[in-house]
Amino acid sequence: MMEKMFRSLASGEAVQPLRSLMWLPGKTGLLGMMPGYATSLGVMGIKVISVFHANREAGLPSHQGVVMLFDATHGQPLMLFDAGEITAIRTAATSAVATQLLSRKNSSTLAIIGSGEQAARHIEAMRLVRKIKQVNIWSRNEANAKELAEKVSSQFNIPVHVTKNAKEAVEHADIICTVTSSKEPVVMGDWIAAGTHINAVGSSTPATRELDTAAIVKSKLFTDCYESVFNEAGDFLIPKNEEAVTDDHVKAEIGEVLSGTKKGRENDEEITVFKSLGIAAEDIFSAWHIYEKVKQNGQ
Repeated sequence: MMEKMFRSLASGEAVQPLRSLMWLPGKTGLLGMMPGYATSLGVMGIKVISVFHANREAGLPSHQGVVMLFDATHGQPLMLFDAGEITAIRTAATSAVATQLLSRKNSSTLAIIGSGEQAARHIEAMRLVRKIKQVNIWSRNEANAKELAEKVSSQFNIPVHVTKNAKEAVEHADIICTVTSSKEPVVMGDWIAAGTHINAVGSSTPATRELDTAAIVKSKLFTDCYESVFNEAGDFLIPKNEEAVTDDHVKAEIGEVLSGTKKGRENDEEITVFKSLGIAAEDIFSAWHIYEKVKQNGQ
């Protein structure tokens, strides 16, 4: 479904304005609003989500909200969804599409930076597109990392290592997924081996990033949506403001690589980065897919 979404976005069949963010005083949290319209599906929708990164201390998710799906012919509301579940599913699925396109086919070692829900979802998703033989996990919360490692090891029967630092996790990895709430870089360019593919998922504001400038400079950069990366991606915008890269450093949207209008990985030595911002089209296509399944089951 995410592949279909990317193709629709690249062909102009999916419409989505840039998301709107309302920050609370002191930037303690925000309310995000992400509308979109899927022409090919005949539906429109919006995700309304709150983001409070300090919620873990209160035992609550950092991202909470709803996705509302509407018929695009007469405007009837069709279904209301838990935004947390939609976001978790579509984000990992999007990374899987990018990984299948951009990573080396023989990639087998996966590094996960972070230990929250997206970490678990990304391990599952990466296993669907590559034969993962080893997983390295690093998180600032070591207890969470160990808990995730035990779960993954028993569920998939593969070696899982909790590393002492992020460098140890990524320096021999074929695929790296950064799924943190960090405001500062957690992966440095000097650590990344030739041929690595990176899914940079955690940050989505101009002032935050998970990859340092060196990591971006030495990589080929891909994204889900140009408008988003040029307005919201600190991983790209901070190096650009430092004059280390220009807009031309963003090579393609994933939909363009899928359709063959732009090139993806061209050799086994390139480092590729998929900067995932999370866009409304992903939410709407995911919601529609679930809605259709519910209708088919007569629920």
